[in-house]
Amino acid sequence: MTYDFETIMDRRGKDALAVDAIGAGVEWAVVPTQPKNGFSVIPMWVADMNFATVPTITQAIIKRAEHPAFGYYLPKDEYYDSIIRWHRERNGVTDLARENIGYENGVIGCVSTAIQAFTAPGEKILLHSPTYIGFTLVLKSTGRVAELSPLKKDETGVWRMDYEDMDKRIKKNNIHMVILCSPHNPCGRVWEREELERAMEIFRDNQCIVISDEIWSDILLNGNTHIPMQSISEDAKKRTIAVYAPSKTFNLAGLIGSYHIIYDKYLRDRMNRQSDMTHYNSMNVMSMHALIGAYKDEGHRWVDELCEVLSKNINYAYDFIRNEFDGIDVSKPEGTYMLFLHCEEYCKKQGLTIDELIQKGWDVGVAWQQGAPFHDEWGIRMNLALPFSLVEEAFDRLKRFVFV
Repeated sequence: MTYDFETIMDRRGKDALAVDAIGAGVEWAVVPTQPKNGFSVIPMWVADMNFATVPTITQAIIKRAEHPAFGYYLPKDEYYDSIIRWHRERNGVTDLARENIGYENGVIGCVSTAIQAFTAPGEKILLHSPTYIGFTLVLKSTGRVAELSPLKKDETGVWRMDYEDMDKRIKKNNIHMVILCSPHNPCGRVWEREELERAMEIFRDNQCIVISDEIWSDILLNGNTHIPMQSISEDAKKRTIAVYAPSKTFNLAGLIGSYHIIYDKYLRDRMNRQSDMTHYNSMNVMSMHALIGAYKDEGHRWVDELCEVLSKNINYAYDFIRNEFDGIDVSKPEGTYMLFLHCEEYCKKQGLTIDELIQKGWDVGVAWQQGAPFHDEWGIRMNLALPFSLVEEAFDRLKRFVFV
């Protein structure tokens, strides 16, 4: 390995929600409590990474910070060229132009803009369940209603879309907007081309605009390949608002800086108009330079190594659970660094509530996350983006003190 993914960073007091919020509480989530005496915190709840980012990012930020003026500015051509080159080299996209790219203050900010541009309060929007909590919150705050189509596991334990159910719900509720997560959070599916083609046929036939959250598209495990939704067909390209960011890939969530890709002029004009009305969607000069630093050649090499590290962590955790924890249902993720556990059988056998099981983990410093906000009342979400030694320690504690 060229880069260091093994050093355990001390993030305390460094503005890290994953560590500093434990025991303190935040408005939008159930936060792990402090562990009992004798146990350190292993942060496995917030979806950010406990790795140092690629050096070219800090270099780019420091270089810009050395100039002592931070006034109004224009986005650099290099910003757009970096995005175009990144998608060409990693996703095989050859027709992306500057006019198709628009800045966003986060994926959820883009979702908020899109649903306000194309739907009215009270309208239903189709999502899959389990569901990323951010989608649920933004629909609630904007007065829209989530219509959930459950993902189903096949005979090999792979999460699949239920196309008949999707089509039925869209027609019954006159739905014209869909939010798709690709790769999926929290299930970790990296959708295959055939799956996306079939989904897009349903969306086309029902005249649905598609918001495709592809923020996890760089984090691919065990050799899986991301298929951009807009590459499925010409129709998909025209009806899709795709959202990306370097934030998950390079651990930059605190800098704020996502972007959308929209090919269709009508969708783009409506999005830009809605965004302009809020006066909030302004790029930060440091996030611009961070993206430029991230999307350099070194960033490609760093991400490739990151995916190797995360694959090892995920494989270890998946095998450990399957071998050691009877009654815990888990599927191996193909992307992201999240593991989603379904604990109903185990809890009922042990006479535990899911909250009691979660608390047992928190008590020994395994700061995992409730699955209920993701629409699985028996679920637990675990972040595996940590040095391998911490992953081993977490599962050792779970074996000795929690699943006993």
